[in-house]
Amino acid sequence: MRYGAPDIFNTDQGSQFTTPRFTGILEERQIRISMDGRGRWLDNVFIERLWRSLKYECVYLHAFETGSELRAGLGIWIAHYNERRPHTALAGRTPDEAYHDVPTPSGPGLTPDQMANSNAVRRAA
Repeated sequence: MRYGAPDIFNTDQGSQFTTPRFTGILEERQIRISMDGRGRWLDNVFIERLWRSLKYECVYLHAFETGSELRAGLGIWIAHYNERRPHTALAGRTPDEAYHDVPTPSGPGLTPDQMANSNAVRRAA
């Protein structure tokens, strides 16, 4: 893991997150488990937005034919999202810059429309 194991893992109560196999893996690694209340989408709104962006900007736009192609495409999109794509909610910084407390860029950056129309995955794939 690039940044080590998290102290806490927060999810909704989806079946994939409530199985003994999944929760057992977290418990073995001494990672605390936090689950949002049933039907409480607002508790996890930021990750829900991430999944929406990933689906509409990557998965739905590409006809990945194999699991390997899908994995590579997702890796490209996630790297772009975290390392190169400015986020309005982060004052024009990337998530990596915000995590490492890099100052806000002085230039104008991308507009929200430019961010929404990013072709990073298509160019890199």
